[in-house]
Amino acid sequence: MIYTAIDTFYLTDEQLKNSPSRKDGIDEVTETTLRIYGCDLIQESGILLRLPQAVMATGQVLFHRFYCKKSFARFNVKKVAASCVWLASKLEECTRKARQVIIVFHRMECRRENLPIDYLDHFSKKYSDLKMELSRTERHILKEMGFICHVEHPHKFISNYLATLETPPELRQEAWNLANDSLRTTLCVRFKSEVVACGVVYAAARRFQVPLPENPPWWKAFDAEKSGIDEVCRVLAHLYSLPKAQYIPVCKDGDSFTFSNASWDSQSQPVSKEVSQHSNPANDDASVSKAPPVSVSLESGGAKSSSIKVDIDKPKESKKSDDESKSMVVEGQTKEEPILKSKSERRSEVSGDRNKERERERERERERERDRTKGRDRDRGRDSDREKERDEVDRDRDKMKDRGHRSKDRTKDSGHAEKSRHHSSRDRDYHSYSSRDKDRHRHHSYA
Repeated sequence: MIYTAIDTFYLTDEQLKNSPSRKDGIDEVTETTLRIYGCDLIQESGILLRLPQAVMATGQVLFHRFYCKKSFARFNVKKVAASCVWLASKLEECTRKARQVIIVFHRMECRRENLPIDYLDHFSKKYSDLKMELSRTERHILKEMGFICHVEHPHKFISNYLATLETPPELRQEAWNLANDSLRTTLCVRFKSEVVACGVVYAAARRFQVPLPENPPWWKAFDAEKSGIDEVCRVLAHLYSLPKAQYIPVCKDGDSFTFSNASWDSQSQPVSKEVSQHSNPANDDASVSKAPPVSVSLESGGAKSSSIKVDIDKPKESKKSDDESKSMVVEGQTKEEPILKSKSERRSEVSGDRNKERERERERERERERDRTKGRDRDRGRDSDREKERDEVDRDRDKMKDRGHRSKDRTKDSGHAEKSRHHSSRDRDYHSYSSRDKDRHRHHSYA
């Protein structure tokens, strides 16, 4: 059992020899080739996605760790490589969308398998299946890692080691390249990053013939052993002796990331069935054409006259049967010719149908956009009409309020006028009364 913890995901040689792929019948050479092939996919896709080297290194380490717990026969290399790139971009905070990862791996597969590069529609069922498979494989990786995806690379130790040893500057780039190539092997799951860094420094120094201090040994200062350094150099030398890794179909689920091979196989199966169906009637007709002379010969056991007639009719019937068989063969050939088309013609027809479907979908999208714009314009017109109605209602309310205020003012003015009139009449009466009283007082005084 392999237990996962922070920076302790290291295996022994016995555990690597008893990997799940070996238990499923995959030999060591095939497993090594598939590991190198998957790491090549991760490196190439990272370059196309413009990701930093740290993301590609993290993805390759996750790839090796996953296949230490799972078999190549259970999980497809291309799908796992794509999921490792997607997960590593999140871990290193250089995220890329699932759509970008799927498109890059789709193009890579088409170029590697010499297939026509077709457009991958984002609204198609094929794209939705690929996206679902990508997220499902990512969940499998996280589950096997126990959600512990801490990775420590040897790159950060190389510069410090070379500065401490006071080596020439050309060793730095060489050691960096060797560290990148070491990620294609299982060194990242066998040795710590310090040991791998010492191994690539030693290999770079041997290549440029730069002497390193041996009394005392320089690797002891960096917490490494000579046996580990020699093993790192041996694995790198074996890696450079291998040819370019090619894909080997061993997965049971499917061999293609974009299901292109499965589609071509499904198209070829009905064609073979039709050919067999068209070939069978010709044989049946030939057997039927041979049967009548036999029946005639059996029935020709009577009188001499009847036998003479039968003998005369035999060549005629044989000629007819030969003509019918020839015509059937010609018809069968004419039917088989349009069926047995070349693969290039099939691909061109399929690509033409796909282009027609894309054009139809684009036209539908354009019509939808037009309907949306029309609906928006209608909504805007309705909103403007509603605003106009509201303005008119507000104006009417203001007019009614103004009329009410004016009527109130008029009533107040009329009341003041009546009061002034009443007071004036009272004053008149008072003045008239006072003048009468004065006259009376005057009259009584005289009396």
